[in-house]
Amino acid sequence: MATVVQKSWYEGAPWLPLLYPLGNLVAFIAKARWKRFHQQAKTPPVPLLVVGNITVGGTGKTPLVVALCKHFSYHGIKVAVISRGYGAKPPALPWSVSAEQSAEVAGDEPLLIARRTGVPVVIDPNRRRAMEYAVREFQPDIIISDDGLQHFRLPRTLDLVMLDPSRGLGNGRCLPAGPLREPADRLNQVDYLVLNGKPDSRWPSAVVMALQPGDPVNLLTGETLPMEEFAARHPLVHAFAGIGHPQRFFSALASWDIRVTGHPLPDHHQFVADDFAGLQGQTVIMTEKDAVKCSAIAGPDFWYLPVTARLPGVFLDDVLERLQRSRR
Repeated sequence: MATVVQKSWYEGAPWLPLLYPLGNLVAFIAKARWKRFHQQAKTPPVPLLVVGNITVGGTGKTPLVVALCKHFSYHGIKVAVISRGYGAKPPALPWSVSAEQSAEVAGDEPLLIARRTGVPVVIDPNRRRAMEYAVREFQPDIIISDDGLQHFRLPRTLDLVMLDPSRGLGNGRCLPAGPLREPADRLNQVDYLVLNGKPDSRWPSAVVMALQPGDPVNLLTGETLPMEEFAARHPLVHAFAGIGHPQRFFSALASWDIRVTGHPLPDHHQFVADDFAGLQGQTVIMTEKDAVKCSAIAGPDFWYLPVTARLPGVFLDDVLERLQRSRR
């Protein structure tokens, strides 16, 4: 049912107008909440950047957060990340994520960020509490909030919105009548808009992020293969993607002349061995976010494809400079 509704946001459906009144109510409440927050905005204890979106579904925030962490760290800045920890089951909250933890405890995206960056990552649905914990335990110079744009109790220095231009804003309506968490004019109030993929004339001033695939990595051995060699050895693959936009992953593989049998799954899907039933002896490849959940059930020919966000250096420098300037 959820898939049918989500599809209708982008392709239309004769029954969708029945949801317009609810969507209008959500838009009204969202605007009221934003106005109240703006009037009562507080300064965070350290500069805080929110990386979020106004649409439901994945837009590529995690690679962007990783890129920002690495850029800040390269310049000698102590950075910490806070996250809701969707799907995580930590023994306590707030919870400090470390690279050796399981995705069941830490959540897939927080664990991936911790492993790729080495920076402190704190999960807690109460983002303000996560922020306070990170400040107290790690004394960061800057905090990045992975998502949380609509978490108005969280004080912030800058807001950055990630958008997938191939999907855009759908029908431009708020939930449940459309994919928006807030009205579209919220984009006029954020500090940065980043497009995942390519420029779009609808947002001429947006920054463009490109996702560059790396070399496939074997889940069990850690072996890496150049993509050309992987494609030659494995011309037929079963591709699994529990992310917001699985087709992007399948298309990237197909561009290497690999015959792809795609297995799209819900975002944050919790994998079990039965997901791979009947695939013994066949090549399986997945996203890195999915791979952190599959090490215990992976077969010898299970691979993942890491990606790296490529962004303009002037953009990364500007974000850092504005965050640092806020402390002066």
